[in-house]
This record gives sequence, structure tokens and C-alpha cells, in this order.
Amino acid sequence: MTAPRAGGPRVPAAVRSRVEAARAALGDRRAAVRYDWLQRLTGASWERISDVLAEAHELVPFEERIRGTHRAAGRLIYAQFRAPFELYAFVRLTEPVHIIETGVSSGVSTAHFLLGVRKNRRGTVHSIDLPLPQRAERLAARESQVAIPPGRASGWAIPEELRAGWDLRVGPSERLLPALVEELPSVGLFLHDSLHTPGHLTFELTTIRPKLVPGAVVLADNTVWTGAAFPKFARTIGVPVRRRGRSDLVGLRMPVSGPGG
Repeated sequence: MTAPRAGGPRVPAAVRSRVEAARAALGDRRAAVRYDWLQRLTGASWERISDVLAEAHELVPFEERIRGTHRAAGRLIYAQFRAPFELYAFVRLTEPVHIIETGVSSGVSTAHFLLGVRKNRRGTVHSIDLPLPQRAERLAARESQVAIPPGRASGWAIPEELRAGWDLRVGPSERLLPALVEELPSVGLFLHDSLHTPGHLTFELTTIRPKLVPGAVVLADNTVWTGAAFPKFARTIGVPVRRRGRSDLVGLRMPVSGPGG
């Protein structure tokens, strides 16, 4: 896990231990929390961040079930979303009324959004996915790790009790996202994890921008493939890009005051 640096993240050891237990239950060593990234993107106090992350012990049973579902499908090593606990914390810290994500696969990111909404007792997760089916019973060597196993659908690893109220829309983002954004009064949190091309990311960011509320967090994964699309969007808003450590997962926070859409 990312350890606190001198003068850096001030999260108590007991809280970090709870987060590590949840990460171990999920079984993804990449999912160690980047406390500094979380603080820079939310502006929350370290006390508030620590309070939210202290809830990690409540997530352990869900993490174990997600891991078990992956293993049962033969995915001992799965292309999971690398920052699930930050997603949970973003929801808890910013309390968005509407969350949009593009790209679901087995549903690791979705599940953690839904866990945050469940704890908040408010909010809706809207997911768009264009599933990539696995061609045979076993995943071939050259197939994508995000391919969906036979007999399963988008979000197949999400525990059943988290699905109530989940708004899943299956199809291309180009068709579904504009209609979804038109329906919603606001967007408080957005995650791009769908087709990773500069043009597609630009399309998604441009589409959601009019509904982004002040302080909304906007995230994009796998930006090594999307070139300057995210930094260009950040410049139009006048905010910095926040990179998660050395990874290509990045985010920005909409200005708290002024135009937010």
C-alpha cells in the first residue's frame, strides 16, 4: 500500500490497515489507495478522508464475493479497475446525485460506485457498456482480459444486492451517452473507461460538460492511448490534470465556483 510521506497524507495507520484488508480481499495488489490523489481531486480534509476510508472494513465481504466470482469464471488474474477504493471514497466525499461511467466489463468500478451510493443513501449510478463477448469457454491467449465469459452479461461480478436502482444501458456510447446526459439534471462524477481513442474521449468529455456541477470529479483511464485529449479538456476549464501516481489514470475537479454547467 502507498505509505504516507513526511508532510504528506495524514491517514492513521489503523485506517490504512483496514484499507489494506479490503484490498487483500479483492485480490488486486494494484488497488492500493493513492491518498494524495484522492485528496487533491476532492479537496477534502484528511480527517474526512480518514473517516470515509475507515469504512473499508464494511467492504470486505463484497470484495471477497467479487474475487470469488472472478475465480469461478476462470479469471485468476483479471483486468480490474486499479482504483476501486478511491471510487468509493469519491462518492462518499462528494455525494454526487448522478454518476456516469462508460465501460463496465465485470463491474469492479461499478460495484464500488454502488457501494458508495448505498452508504450515502442517495444517488444513482448510470453505466454504459458495449460488451465484448469471450469467444469460447476459456479465454484465448490473445483475447482481451475484459471480454465477458459465456452466459454472463455486463457487470457480471457485481453482488446482486447492489444492483437495485442501477441504470445499465447496453450499446455504443456514441448513441447512448447524449440521450442519457439530456435526461439528467446534473452529473457529479464521471468515469471514462470505454473506447480509448483521442476522438472518443473528446466526444464523451464534450458531451458531459454542460451537466457537470461545480466540484464534480472527472476521471479517465488508459490515457496512454488517448493522447492530449484529457489535458486539452482540462485547459478549456482552467484546472490541472491530476495523475494517479505513475499510472495513466487521471482526473480533474471542476471549479467549485463559477460555471459548472
